[in-house]
Amino acid sequence: MESTLGDAQSWAERQFGGADLGDARSTRRLVSVATQLAKEPSGSLHRAISGWSELVGAYRLLSRPETTFEAIVGPHQQRTREACSQPGEYLLIEDTTCLDYTTHNATEGLGRIGDDRGRGLNLHSNLALCIEGWEKSGPRCSVVGFFHQKCWARTGPSIGHGKERKPRRLKRKRESQRWGEAYEWVDAPPPGIRWTHVGDRETDIYEVFERCEAKGLDWIVRACQARALADEAGSVFTVVEGAAKLGHFELELRARPQQAARVARLDVRAVTVNIRSPWRPAQEPGQMALNVVEVREQKSTAQEEPLHWVLLTTWPVGNFEEAMRVVGAYACRPIIEEFHRALKSGVTDVEESQLETAHALQALTAILSPVALRLLCIRGAAIGNPETELPAGEMDPLALQLLETAHGQRVRKWTYALLIVTIAQLGGFKARTNDGMPGWNTIWRGWYKLMVMVEGVELFKRLRGT
Repeated sequence: MESTLGDAQSWAERQFGGADLGDARSTRRLVSVATQLAKEPSGSLHRAISGWSELVGAYRLLSRPETTFEAIVGPHQQRTREACSQPGEYLLIEDTTCLDYTTHNATEGLGRIGDDRGRGLNLHSNLALCIEGWEKSGPRCSVVGFFHQKCWARTGPSIGHGKERKPRRLKRKRESQRWGEAYEWVDAPPPGIRWTHVGDRETDIYEVFERCEAKGLDWIVRACQARALADEAGSVFTVVEGAAKLGHFELELRARPQQAARVARLDVRAVTVNIRSPWRPAQEPGQMALNVVEVREQKSTAQEEPLHWVLLTTWPVGNFEEAMRVVGAYACRPIIEEFHRALKSGVTDVEESQLETAHALQALTAILSPVALRLLCIRGAAIGNPETELPAGEMDPLALQLLETAHGQRVRKWTYALLIVTIAQLGGFKARTNDGMPGWNTIWRGWYKLMVMVEGVELFKRLRGT
């Protein structure tokens, strides 16, 4: 993943310079807007762009029919897919989130979100990770980029499954078809390359399995449905529950809302089954072979619900080590949830934008997504490799000098952890012994303050003629 913390102009040119928006001038404007948002990604064009004419130009750009979400993200996705065509193993993690604009009454073109009580946009992302090696705790991965992204407004009447007969539902285009949609536009991975689709319970869709199988992809999906077996009684849940235990492991669970941190002791089981295809009009029933891995928390004194995963996969599960590889790969999935938090609440605060059309909001989201993802990578490096030295060119030298001044002493070695903590301190982070890693709000308050300081120094140099 390319850095946004160094030369923002160069980064924006690489990210968006290849976008086809109908004319070269619009593409140059896109690069300019992305540069400003990379420096101050608040989701507010008013805060990011100082000049009135530049601000008007940015609004016009985002409102042009040619400035679509697909056109903006296209170059980034193409580079990501090319990178994933290099020899290696890649996890393609999918998830959907909602951008809530319910209070923006004047915004046109928004659709239903969540339980249909709100208005906004839906964002579906397929994030590519490269497996660089395996450790006892699971795969060591680096972020490649977005393999695919889609942003849309849900329109039309609300239709629940209980109000629509299954044959009719199967005939119309369904929103669930977004899962695995990225693989329609790519060829099968070249020899020596492994792509694995990773999804939560929403991805437990037979058509997605078929799509992956047709394209030569593996998959790891958390089971949601009690899928019937083709050659015996029972379901995937009952058959794996009765399988012999392969082993156990311990997992540290972080604190979450209404859930205290704890160490969970987990049993692992695995089995190979043939599942029956769902009923389809005028089609003979089929079947598919796959492996099932169960992770179940042993009896615990915790008040929270015990952890329980049932994972459907094409990866081998013949022994405990192989089953644990499946578990470790699936455990990488929360990174895309962290990206959503970064985009919505911490990094870009995209939901605060006051643009007046859904089209413009989609375009803005397309620009801000790579910005949020890069900061996520830096914060992730600070957590996973806190003592790793910051590579040359990762950060603007002037910004580092100002951070040293704020830090109060000369820094001989800038590490990822020190960088993030020092930036967050500008945003109010106390950095006490037990404070842990700073959250998105303090990181981005600090980043905004740092960018103001950098701009102030540059203006002073201009005044002095230096």
